[in-house]
Amino acid sequence: MPELRRLLLLRHGEVESHRGDVPVTAPGLAGATEAGRSLGKDPSGQLLVLTADTRRARETAQAIADGARSVGAAVDGPVAAFALRNPDLYLAGVRVEMVSSADALVAQLPGLSQEQAAAVPFFAGFLAAADRVGWWVQHRDPPGEDVAAVHRRVMAFARSLADAPGAPVVAAVTHSPVLRACALAGLGEDPGEPGWLTGLEAVVRPGRPAELAWLPGVAGPE
Repeated sequence: MPELRRLLLLRHGEVESHRGDVPVTAPGLAGATEAGRSLGKDPSGQLLVLTADTRRARETAQAIADGARSVGAAVDGPVAAFALRNPDLYLAGVRVEMVSSADALVAQLPGLSQEQAAAVPFFAGFLAAADRVGWWVQHRDPPGEDVAAVHRRVMAFARSLADAPGAPVVAAVTHSPVLRACALAGLGEDPGEPGWLTGLEAVVRPGRPAELAWLPGVAGPE
């Protein structure tokens, strides 16, 4: 029978930069472990940990799972979940990750120069923006998924969690573009870059749309 789920959409732990597939810092791992201990104390004693497929997300998810297990919780995962990925953006026919420099962008496309990438209007603006994720959030026609598409993807994924029995609490480690898209499309305002290990909660009940809210301690829009 379908069951209620609490999906906790969490930004990964602290990283020193976004130049490539970077690791989480030691303080970031410690914070994720502590978050796992807190989640492991849920009265159900169960936790499912899901993760986007980047190093920073996987390391965060593993630390959360380890923390929950350390307090006796029965933990499934971490398991990679395709729905938690960053927005699908395309350049020269290739899906590219959001990165913080021109060289990191073209490194994903052998044979394409920085000048050629910067000649594409979206990516020229993206690379020049102080808030690159914000540039995508506000763009009306990005070369790939927009805010509404990412929100639909994540909410459809959230609803599917109620289809089968399992842990009532699901910790899902993702990235700031996913959180900002869900906040804008689902709650009406982009809060800017969320803090590490903060995020949103989607309460999923069978046959009903997911109910989205800020997790306690996360400063949402005023």
